[in-house]
Amino acid sequence: MQFGLYVTQPNALAGSRELAVSRDHALEALPDGAVDRQYALGQDVLLEADRLGFDLILFAERHLGPDLAAWVMASAIGAQSKRIRSLVAVHPGLWHPAMVAKLAASLDRVCPGRMAINIVTGWNEKEFRMYGGEVMLDDDARRYARAREFIEILRGLWTQTPYSLDGEFYSINATELLLKPATSIPPEIFTAARTDAGLDMVASAADWWFVDYPKTVTGVHEVEAALAAKMADVSARAARWGRKVRFAFNPFISFGDGLESAMDETLRRLLEFEPGADTRLIQSRLAPPMKAGGIGHPGKVLDQMRRYRDMGIELLLLKFFPTVADTRRIAEEIIEPMRTR
Repeated sequence: MQFGLYVTQPNALAGSRELAVSRDHALEALPDGAVDRQYALGQDVLLEADRLGFDLILFAERHLGPDLAAWVMASAIGAQSKRIRSLVAVHPGLWHPAMVAKLAASLDRVCPGRMAINIVTGWNEKEFRMYGGEVMLDDDARRYARAREFIEILRGLWTQTPYSLDGEFYSINATELLLKPATSIPPEIFTAARTDAGLDMVASAADWWFVDYPKTVTGVHEVEAALAAKMADVSARAARWGRKVRFAFNPFISFGDGLESAMDETLRRLLEFEPGADTRLIQSRLAPPMKAGGIGHPGKVLDQMRRYRDMGIELLLLKFFPTVADTRRIAEEIIEPMRTR
């Protein structure tokens, strides 16, 4: 069983004073000698996670926002880490695969053999347009065909020199990537596709899939049933390609003496991050993660995470409040018990 956490950035996590300051002052110059607070927080939280035995950090990417760039954060933190892997988000349509192949090989050699790629097809049309890309929301089949071709080029460049492909979306001729990944096994590919075309892409090209459940489910048993059905579907699709796909899940975790106290504490911390925010809006955001059983007494949350493991989920990418104290408690209440039983 593997355990991961999200990068400490404003668009990935809430509930931290440091992230709120970084977000609110992102357009201002930093004081002399200071570094951005989201990076300082990342050093504290992510390197503590490395020490505590977490397996993976998802470096999410949001170009249109105050977040530090994923490749910069992953390189800066990865170079200091000892064992944790860096999963860097990449948007086909914004990045060229040859450039990503070089960046990935470079990072994989800086933190030897400990990087992976998270393919994100994207949804934010404004972001794609402002940064020179094309999201193709109106053509789902082509969008995921582009992602599949993107992955094919990554693996081709990592394993062959020179490499050529005359595809539907990309054409590269005798491209030489004169820097290979750290190991003979190329970096793994993760993705979180949801549509039928996306699931076919997952089955034919991805190593890992972030499984999800519909918002219409009413409780944890329905969540489990929905996840099991989707995992069976993707496994069957992958088998038709002669492949296997591994499954990851990303529940939100928050502890309390019981469900009510955990919800109260979660709401309080979110309101501290967004003072003046509509309480009902924040409560509505908490409704979907609450159904997954990650909010409540630590013992009950642990039991639920074990059920996800027993269903065949091999990675829990845990979302929680980004503090060193919360990171330590997650390790104590979830990771250590699940590693021993």
